Amino acid sequence: MAAAALLQGSDVARASSASAREQSPRATADPPKRDQREGGQAHEPVLAGIDVLEADGFAPLRGRRVGLITNQTGRSRQGVSTIDLLMKAKEVTLVALFSPEHGIRGLVDERVASSRDDATGLAIHSLYDATRRPTDAMLTGIDTLVVDLQDSGARFYTYPATTAYVLEEAAKRNIRVLVLDRPNPIDGFDVEGPVQDASAIGFNGYVPMPIRHGLTLGELARLFNGEKSIGANLTVVAMKNWRRDDWFDATGLVWTNPSPNMRNMVAATVYPGIGALEGTNLSVGRGTDQPFEQLGAPWIDGPALAAALNARDLPGIRFYPVTFTPSAGAKLGGEACHGVFVIVTDRDRLKPVRVGLEIAAALWKRHGAQFKLEDAAYLFGSKATLEKIRAGVEPAAIAATWAADEAKWRLTRAKYLLY
Repeated sequence: MAAAALLQGSDVARASSASAREQSPRATADPPKRDQREGGQAHEPVLAGIDVLEADGFAPLRGRRVGLITNQTGRSRQGVSTIDLLMKAKEVTLVALFSPEHGIRGLVDERVASSRDDATGLAIHSLYDATRRPTDAMLTGIDTLVVDLQDSGARFYTYPATTAYVLEEAAKRNIRVLVLDRPNPIDGFDVEGPVQDASAIGFNGYVPMPIRHGLTLGELARLFNGEKSIGANLTVVAMKNWRRDDWFDATGLVWTNPSPNMRNMVAATVYPGIGALEGTNLSVGRGTDQPFEQLGAPWIDGPALAAALNARDLPGIRFYPVTFTPSAGAKLGGEACHGVFVIVTDRDRLKPVRVGLEIAAALWKRHGAQFKLEDAAYLFGSKATLEKIRAGVEPAAIAATWAADEAKWRLTRAKYLLY
């Protein structure tokens, strides 16, 4: 058990250091980006939380009866699933599996039924069906819950809320929680967007935060536990060698689609902006080969929209007109959708939430009678932002109003940073 104490001690040490930074006169500043710090030099390959846990001989789990919340992204650097690793770990009893949205294999884009794992014979309890929380029956015989999920870095992705609900239910029953940390794929430095309204807090945004939150799932778990006073017995198994300004492709880890439509780094990069518009009457490319890299609708003038957006000269992105037809079952399935395809030219300069704002403003200006802007309220989160779009306020001025929210979030998150 000494190794387990070391892991918890490391967590506490990092937390104390972050808390001290928050109370200092420079509390508003995040750690500097690497290009400011050391010329952008390469570093050692990143070890995810599961790799660190394996190297430690699974010490924190010895003698424990474990429930594992995971999916296809839960795998070691060597490509072995966390399920298999815990099944084979000495003195560890894996009791049950829990699946988030999209299921244990990440292939389902609807409600997920509970089932049984063919390879292990373990029950797979769905946390995206009739309940989104583990129940008494699901938790029978479990004294430790382990979370190993790859987040997207956007507020409205559901894995953070699933983790929060696990913390809440574990705290009620005195069950330990171990979160095996993984990178924020779009870096853990940049923060952007409005904090959501109270009416938009829920499964697509557990606490008030900007759309691009800049935290890892382990850091979010620490923040949820602290800011919501959940009181869970939480340990985060931190990564090794990950830096806040690392994008996923700098880690050396293998990309595994965290959900069926999050298929590459380009989609992940623009998702905080384009995904924010998904609640409206647009297709964001689901049911095509390139979801989130294109958007459209039958009533859009694609060439005019592309020209209007390119005239804005937004940093790090360009647009070209496109027509696509989503497959049957997807939104606007079978209908020819005219719109734009995005090309990311410089992701370090790109502001994806601003891109979503600019698209919404351009559509409202050109197609206001057909574009259901009000339906963006839940994912974009800010009705005040949408009202400004309707009023014709310049998008740059609207984005500037997010600065106070972004600064407040940086202060709130400071004491929970692990890297």
